[in-house]
Amino acid sequence: MEHAEKPPPAALTIAGSDSGGAAGLQADLRTFLTCGVHGLVAVTAVTVQNTLGVHARSDVPARIVAGQIEAVAADMPVGAAKTGMLASAEIIGAVAAACDAAGIGRDQRIPFVVDPVAASMHGHPLFDAAGLSALRAELLPRASVLTPNLDEVRLLTGIEVTGQAGMRAAAEALHALGPRAVLVKAGHLVTERDCVDLFYDGETVTELPGPRLPTPHTHGAGDAMASALTAGLARGMSPVEAARFGKWYVTEAVRHSYPMGAKVGPVSAFWRLAAEPGGG
Repeated sequence: MEHAEKPPPAALTIAGSDSGGAAGLQADLRTFLTCGVHGLVAVTAVTVQNTLGVHARSDVPARIVAGQIEAVAADMPVGAAKTGMLASAEIIGAVAAACDAAGIGRDQRIPFVVDPVAASMHGHPLFDAAGLSALRAELLPRASVLTPNLDEVRLLTGIEVTGQAGMRAAAEALHALGPRAVLVKAGHLVTERDCVDLFYDGETVTELPGPRLPTPHTHGAGDAMASALTAGLARGMSPVEAARFGKWYVTEAVRHSYPMGAKVGPVSAFWRLAAEPGGG
């Protein structure tokens, strides 16, 4: 009998490479896999980094970034797409045009998650003022879901969120910039006992509560949450269902995080793997 198997859902990450393996496209692909989704990639930049910092970076030419998006979308069933580090205004423009052509975006058939990665966890800016302006003008209005942390909220809107009460105002200000929905991540509100993220679709506010876990090892948490959300969309979940799925995934990833290198270690995807035969 001929064996034919239905392909799994597929999702595309448009992101930079992290040589330390904790964040960037490595985190996205790891998350896609452990969420049951085939990972597709458009590489935007190669970073030279470890837990001590980002030491150098080389950006991929904008036409090559766009070409990767065009190539996979022309041949494979992209169920959802997300961005990570986009490196420059030129790359952002090329991504916007390529996504439009591929049917990726808030008003198109393929949902588009914009994770507005503006600085590394070490505080290094990942693009200049022109890049931030292009992100705000070209990608936010194309986003199905925008997933900023509080540092990115400040860069995009000027709003400094210092407590849970400020999350709603931040979500409304971001929503006014054009995305269909916004997920404001509360991980940087370290003075709060719990980590309550907020999802806002322009009408309904949904709180996504979770524990604030006592570990310093959180590198890649934002990427893992955004890519789990993207995986949920690729699997057919609604945006709010996908946000809940992303919250669940990143909570467990942080719970099982581990040390690696001299400073902050990565969140884990190992907890999603089945035990090996013989208990290994």
